[in-house]
Amino acid sequence: MGARSTGSQHPTTTQADGHLLEYYRQTFSGGGGGTNYVPPPPSGMIATGGIINDYTSGPAVYRAHTFTSSGSFQVTTLSTDPSAYPNTIEYLIVAGGGAGGGTPDHIGCGGGGAGGMIVGGPAPVSVATYPVVIGAGGAGQRGSSFGTGNSGTNSELNLPTALIAAGGGGGGGRGAGGIPSTSGGSGGGAQGYSAPNSTGSAGNLYPNAAPTPAPLRGQAAPGQGNPGGDGGGSSNKVGGGGGGAGGAGADGQPSSSDPVGGNGGVGLQNAYRTGSNVYYAGGGGGGADPGYGGSPPGSGGNGGGGEGGPQNSTNHGEDGTGSTGGGGGGGATSQGRGGSGGSGIVVVRYKIASVATAKATGGDISFYNNMTIHTFTSSGTFASTPDWSNSTPVEYVVVAGGGGGAGNYGGGGGAGGYRTGSVPFSGPFSFAVTVGAGGLGGKNSAGDNGEGVQGGPSSASFPTGAITSTGGGYGAAGGSGGNAGGPGGSGGGSAVGQPGGAVSPSGQGNAGGVGNPGSGGNADYIGGGGGGAGSAGSPGSATPYGKGGDGSQVPTTFRNPTSFIGTPGPDPAGYYLAGGGGGGAYSPAANAAGGAGGGGGGAAETPGTVNTGGGGSSTNPSPGLGGYGGSGIVLIAYPT
Repeated sequence: MGARSTGSQHPTTTQADGHLLEYYRQTFSGGGGGTNYVPPPPSGMIATGGIINDYTSGPAVYRAHTFTSSGSFQVTTLSTDPSAYPNTIEYLIVAGGGAGGGTPDHIGCGGGGAGGMIVGGPAPVSVATYPVVIGAGGAGQRGSSFGTGNSGTNSELNLPTALIAAGGGGGGGRGAGGIPSTSGGSGGGAQGYSAPNSTGSAGNLYPNAAPTPAPLRGQAAPGQGNPGGDGGGSSNKVGGGGGGAGGAGADGQPSSSDPVGGNGGVGLQNAYRTGSNVYYAGGGGGGADPGYGGSPPGSGGNGGGGEGGPQNSTNHGEDGTGSTGGGGGGGATSQGRGGSGGSGIVVVRYKIASVATAKATGGDISFYNNMTIHTFTSSGTFASTPDWSNSTPVEYVVVAGGGGGAGNYGGGGGAGGYRTGSVPFSGPFSFAVTVGAGGLGGKNSAGDNGEGVQGGPSSASFPTGAITSTGGGYGAAGGSGGNAGGPGGSGGGSAVGQPGGAVSPSGQGNAGGVGNPGSGGNADYIGGGGGGAGSAGSPGSATPYGKGGDGSQVPTTFRNPTSFIGTPGPDPAGYYLAGGGGGGAYSPAANAAGGAGGGGGGAAETPGTVNTGGGGSSTNPSPGLGGYGGSGIVLIAYPT
């Protein structure tokens, strides 16, 4: 299954469009009068609004309209065969997530509740315009006096009866005492200061219309969400997690040895957007005050929930992810702002055809810009169908797994080898596609020298000859002495003045950066960045201090805006693959950024992004564990 952006165009399927109609006229008309005219095959309804994409799901072809901002879903033409392609829609409605609570004092605050989530249909539609409202995430509070996080706002689909998903509740915070959380689509988690107001709030009970009176805590919330978790109390001051669409937020866990913030409630999966399941409406994690032993903060729930504070050397909670309805993480300690909630989303889909035109099987199949694209995120088989034509031109991108970053302020992992091109070949055929795993990160412990592990190769065994990309080189261990970076598709970064890893074989990437020798003392030890498909890793001795090399931009053929291939990069017009991992540093503040295309960067254990071939980051001396490399990906495309 997969998706393509279409605008107002139909996919090349069994439904009628201008090209098919002209084909029937030319093939079957009887000259002047067209007495042998054969009517076109039936087609589904036609509509406008939002970002439009088509995808296959089993034998069916669906059209999805995705709204990330308010607008209108407008039906312009009804189905010519309602028995095959009904004039009905299915819908996903997610409201904006609530913000985490904030504090001017030493306290872990509650995570924001996820926006309410409604999945429904089939619902009948006619030729009409149906307004769509997208809810905003609640804003994290700033200033010296904080309190409860702001609630998210509602999302609506008007059919014409309004289907309303309720905005997520705000997490509890600290003001003049413990400030309570609020109810919403999912309820906010409670603050960890003290009773009263240390109990998480309930999820909202109304699925489609006006709100009912506030339910008792723990009461079910059909069609919307779940309650937030309780705070840990005055002894350890850890906040509860915000509720998610799929589960309640966890309570903050007080402990004399290891108090932790409550995790945000898990969201729910839905496949209406692209045919592949995606999580929505995860709750925000509760904050944890390190001054009272709170570590770690609660993690955000799957579905865009933000992690509780402290975050990235600040006391702030992490923002919920946009267009998911995720709740923001709770703030922690002094001046700890709650993370803002993620904005909502509305997806409308309907069936438009029964048979897709893919000429082969294997991977996730999508259609974009008159091309059929097979995306392999794991190993599989690519095989022709009887529709495969002789000498069909095939474009490919083969990216290997990224190398693991080193432990103990060493080099970042090199990106997996990146190969792209085109070949024509004829059927029938069936061959293996291999997607390489990312290499493990190194660790600075007894029996281990701290070096990362090279990534695994990826390959497509085309009939014309196999295309193989080599795994990214490992990051070299730091500390006294140091080592050279490992060779690979792109080379791993080195440590303490040793050479960066070489590209082997040539042509798949770039070399790793040279580590700074640390002549000014331990604080100057900075590992070199891993090489990327687009540029070499930066040396540790000069700005930008061991940054991973940037990857390569995904070719135009594969830039389907709904497929989420790669990560953002310098050019906003397309996404990137195979970025190098950032080098580690003796001084935590100096840890380097990863390269565009999934390279890991930041403080410690930051992995390369899955299915990008990005290299893993190195780390500082504690905990001394490097990030693992991101797995590879194989893309194959041919004319639809």
